Amino acid sequence: MSLPRLGNVIRNTATLILATICVAAAQSAHADQHYSQEVFFDNSLSPNAYFYSHGKVSTPSTLKLIDGKLPVETSEYISGPNALELTWQSATNGGWDAQLSVSQWRNRQIDWAGQTLYLWLWSKEAIASADLPQIAFTDLDEGRTDPLLLAKFSGALKADHWTRIKIPLSLFKNNNVRAFAPNRLNSIVLSQAAADNKMHTLYIDDIRIESDHATDRAPAVPTQLEARGYERHVDLRWKGAADPTIAQYVIYRSLNGAPYKAIGIQRYGVDRYADYIGDPNATASYQITARTSSLAESAKTAAVTAKTHPMTDDELLTMVQEANFRYYWEAAEPISGMARESQPGQDDLIATGASGFGIMATVVGVDRNFITRQQGVERMLRITRFLEHADRFHGVWPHFISGKTGHTVALFGIYDDGADLVETSFLMQGLLTARQYFSRDDPSERELRDRINTLWRGVEWDWFNATAKHDALYWHWSPYYAFHIAFRLEGWNETMITYLLAIASPTHAVPASLYATGYTHEGAGPANPGLAVDGVNYGIKHTYFGIPLEQGYIKDSPGPLFFTQYSFLGYDPRGVRDKFTNYFRNNRNESLMSQAYSKANPGHFKGYGADSWGLTVADGPDDRYHEYKPFAEDDGTIAPTGAMAAYAYTPEASMAALKHWYRDLGAQVWSIYGFRDSFNEQQDWYSTITMGLNQAPQTVMIENGRTGLIWKTFMSSPEIRPVQQAIGLKPDKD
Repeated sequence: MSLPRLGNVIRNTATLILATICVAAAQSAHADQHYSQEVFFDNSLSPNAYFYSHGKVSTPSTLKLIDGKLPVETSEYISGPNALELTWQSATNGGWDAQLSVSQWRNRQIDWAGQTLYLWLWSKEAIASADLPQIAFTDLDEGRTDPLLLAKFSGALKADHWTRIKIPLSLFKNNNVRAFAPNRLNSIVLSQAAADNKMHTLYIDDIRIESDHATDRAPAVPTQLEARGYERHVDLRWKGAADPTIAQYVIYRSLNGAPYKAIGIQRYGVDRYADYIGDPNATASYQITARTSSLAESAKTAAVTAKTHPMTDDELLTMVQEANFRYYWEAAEPISGMARESQPGQDDLIATGASGFGIMATVVGVDRNFITRQQGVERMLRITRFLEHADRFHGVWPHFISGKTGHTVALFGIYDDGADLVETSFLMQGLLTARQYFSRDDPSERELRDRINTLWRGVEWDWFNATAKHDALYWHWSPYYAFHIAFRLEGWNETMITYLLAIASPTHAVPASLYATGYTHEGAGPANPGLAVDGVNYGIKHTYFGIPLEQGYIKDSPGPLFFTQYSFLGYDPRGVRDKFTNYFRNNRNESLMSQAYSKANPGHFKGYGADSWGLTVADGPDDRYHEYKPFAEDDGTIAPTGAMAAYAYTPEASMAALKHWYRDLGAQVWSIYGFRDSFNEQQDWYSTITMGLNQAPQTVMIENGRTGLIWKTFMSSPEIRPVQQAIGLKPDKD
């Protein structure tokens, strides 16, 4: 491709790095990639059985399983708060095997840093070498090995003693036409060896794939340990050393005066831990250490103490808002200051739309004194300076950006190498909110407003009005493949804000008529027939559980809840309507309908009810992205953001879910960044990640329900009110 055809793509990496290197150098390096490339297993979020395991047994041999999975042990462990239990009896003419698989969270690239497997084993009674099982491996590409005796690496095991086993993967023989790739190892298979007809139990913990190097030097002691008590948990924060030999931080707790005990771990690069106690009247003291994977451990910090205490509804709401805000403040990509796609996850992968949501969450953070105003301005300046030099295509940013280079990451395929108009609209919704909020007449805030205005004026919305009829916007454009993806933006979906901002643009506006011909799809043939019903995919009225909805998505489902949230984090739908509906009322009804669906629970999923609801977009137990929605796509997975980000519409129903999840499921669903991305009680599965798109909507929409802050701030933009008039919105009661 010639340089001219690249248009106004900006690739000024040298300037980008020079502008940010001083700031980046001061940031503590989050290192989840270090964790992702070494840790196979450290603990189980599922409290009964390890979700990523399964076992089979042929009589007369036996193998202890819970719902076909290995049990979880909570009294003995290396990496608290649990280990895995392997209890078996190997009998003549019988057999058993247990398979442990790696958790493949969002965008995790299985590419292990080393070729030596390490694991810790413990048994209450001594086990002779001949009585231990076999071990074999499979990889992600169906490569697999013959088994070898575990005793070859462990020898006999002592009683009541943790032993670390070192297993060079190069010693295993491939037994498939596909060569076994150690760096792609996916599963560990333990199976019956000698038939001694005795019952044995092994506890297995802290499984890693590392380089064969010594790590016997104790790390430096963490510093600045703080503890803050909430209703059912204590939040710990410290400062760790920049030392990649640190495998984990160990949290020691004394509860109500009892002796100190190691109760949990935190991965290197994350200097915070949420200790869910469950008791609202507890006193807990803490010390922490840093240690290597071989358990070379620092001295303990000085002790700190905190108390849990009953909290009011307002205090609980603030707790959730602040915890979710931390994702965008503490886990941000350090050069850009923008939101990572997920954590754990790719450290360098910035999510553009999630960053826009995070900007609005940062405004809430300033207003609620989670951070100072000056801190908020400095972060916004870092973000805008980065965005000025990051790749843009006709002024539009890609879906994903490298924080190190500012260049596009084509995560969703070869054609996803350019502009993403929808994610850009989410980002711009946040930037305009920041422009309006940081309105003081001082040099920093003036600079911020000027930078945002320049970015805003540079977005060529009209370039994406790309059809021959020029009657709609299109989602993607590629400098190499043009509009190959050809995804026309038409609702009901998350793209209303895209049309509103495109019409509002001071420099590259599209006609107001596109709201009707594009978004609400009036008078146009179905461009996406898979989404259309009888040639139309908008304005279909339904009633579910006696609750009316005045527009529709697909037949027999109202759609996932993020449709009611992403476009309405900044844009206030109250008091007006188009020809179809009042969107505040309709979004409220859709949220109430989602609660009613979970209460009715037609799929008979464990845990559903009036206080556990909210089907929306999230990763599920198969570690894949799903648009969960009533009646159409539902496997028992709840994403807390569904109900929490509905708070602006349904405060009572959302509060019921908050209290139930926090008070009754807390240890499994509460994390350092608020509620986990998703969970499935039916399958005893709890997400191991926090996702950028799902945390900020909770902070923002709770605030909109409490004070209307973000709605008021965004709507104060002088460009927005005229758009409502231009597209024909009429006054309407909520």
